[in-house]
Amino acid sequence: MLAPLLTTAGIGTEAAFTAFTEIIAAACQPIDHQRFLAFVAHAPSISASLFDMALSASAIFGTSWLEAAGATAAENQALRWLADSAGMPATAGGTFLSGATVANLNALAAARMAWRHNHPADSGRLAVAMTAEAHSSARMVARCLDFEIVDVLCDDRGRLTGAHLNEALGTATMPVCAVVATGGITNVGLVDDLAGVAEVCGTLGIWFHVDAAYGGAALLVPEKRHLFAGIEQADSVVIDPHKWLFTPLDCSALLYRQPALAKAAFTQHADYLAAFQEVGDWNPGDFAMHLTRRARGLPFWFMLAAHGSDAITTAVRTSIDLATATAREIEARPGLNLLMEPELSVVVFTVTGWTSSDYHQFCDRLLAEGKALILPTQVDREPALRLCFINPRTTIEDV
Repeated sequence: MLAPLLTTAGIGTEAAFTAFTEIIAAACQPIDHQRFLAFVAHAPSISASLFDMALSASAIFGTSWLEAAGATAAENQALRWLADSAGMPATAGGTFLSGATVANLNALAAARMAWRHNHPADSGRLAVAMTAEAHSSARMVARCLDFEIVDVLCDDRGRLTGAHLNEALGTATMPVCAVVATGGITNVGLVDDLAGVAEVCGTLGIWFHVDAAYGGAALLVPEKRHLFAGIEQADSVVIDPHKWLFTPLDCSALLYRQPALAKAAFTQHADYLAAFQEVGDWNPGDFAMHLTRRARGLPFWFMLAAHGSDAITTAVRTSIDLATATAREIEARPGLNLLMEPELSVVVFTVTGWTSSDYHQFCDRLLAEGKALILPTQVDREPALRLCFINPRTTIEDV
């Protein structure tokens, strides 16, 4: 259907937009729908989406202070709000990237550079430690950076713990420069033993990275804050506002405990760059593997400014409460088996007697009927259903 539409003369804006609405958009799933419950969905506020349009129509080049002082100051204010939510020191700072995969890449690249700086005589291969429940991007990033992966056993709940980490590090055959912990495991929504991991990393001088891309929003909810004890000691933290903080795609916040380490790793040097690098005190282009960048943190800042932190906390809590209510509904229905009490906003359960094929057929039917998008998963290597709530418009009636 699209093949004949790219021509030498063009088909005109009206016809091109018709093609978008009738062909392209019609073949996409709306991930901000209240019954899109697969993966970690996306539920931007209307105000943030409208502002994102304004940003796209503005010629803002968000790389350096010279040409984007206002945008940089606003992004840094939003980053500071996240750092304060995590209890990170006043010196913490970072930048906004496209997603957690890229943010994890930059965090571990900064960790490697910091380790090399502290161990200049050792040029051998390095390792990074994580469990099988770490996000798939962490393993992919480790391969890209040529890290050996030190596998750490999970506890009986599937979490990384300080005790298991200590055991694994004791058997590592090469230096471990970083540990990846998770603040909200994507598959089941649990938070690793961050305090225990932080203690081990601090004792051994290992970079402590927390991937809280999904779960970091729960830091705003006082009754869930205890789950993240230890995150304030992290050397780097990833939180995605485009996941559970109601911001348009694409917006991932990467925070460093000591931003100077990242700046040393990522600042580019060229004659034509020197002039703007001498202006101001913060160039977002210096804190990750990027230079040209959209000021993608501005819609998040706008949403914070427009609605205030209380409204955001209420919206996050809505999904946590919905997960708890869903768990009670599952327990009340014969044949449905809750696999674990939800800690954040992910619910996993099984249906008695169902095979993997049954789960797939059920999900395919829901999608074909236009009712919902959910997907099967595996928990302890057994098929299950997974619901992930991040949209405050989703109700128990939807479930």
